[in-house]
Amino acid sequence: MILPIYTYGQPVLKKETEEIDRNYENLPRLIEDMFETLRKSEGVGLAAPQVGLPIRLMVVDLDIMSDDEPEFKGYFRTYINPYIEETDGEMVPYEEGCLSFPGIHEKVSRPARVRVSWQDENFQEHDEWFEGFPARVMQHEIDHLDGKCFIDRMSPLRRQMNRKNLSNIAAGKFHCDYKVKIKK
Repeated sequence: MILPIYTYGQPVLKKETEEIDRNYENLPRLIEDMFETLRKSEGVGLAAPQVGLPIRLMVVDLDIMSDDEPEFKGYFRTYINPYIEETDGEMVPYEEGCLSFPGIHEKVSRPARVRVSWQDENFQEHDEWFEGFPARVMQHEIDHLDGKCFIDRMSPLRRQMNRKNLSNIAAGKFHCDYKVKIKK
């Protein structure tokens, strides 16, 4: 089932999330629905707060980029209770967008490498270093789980320049090709 993506202005996007365990109700179905929602919206990552749930869960689908980046072929991963343990390398600027902020794309600087601990859908523990684009996706999505959005990492000037766009998103005055839930 395709879930609505919560857009800027929804309180859940600013809320720190809570860990879940294998007893979380209908977890396999939720993961499946999040992947289906992500594919429909043509994104690469989706965190549970973006579908209205304040839990530490995110899904990543880099396979969408595999035509240009063959190393991402078959890259579909579920991250339960992920945390950034360590960062390394220089700060790298890169243009980011976000499904919760339709139409806004801005350069955000993030560390080049990041070490993340998490559990997979079978609750097996993992600890891995990510670099390049996967590192950026991990940081962006884990920010959502920590109650932060990519606009919080923009320079004050760029955020000010996007003020009208942000107001329009909060008011529901935008267009996108996926189902959304706006603040009422």
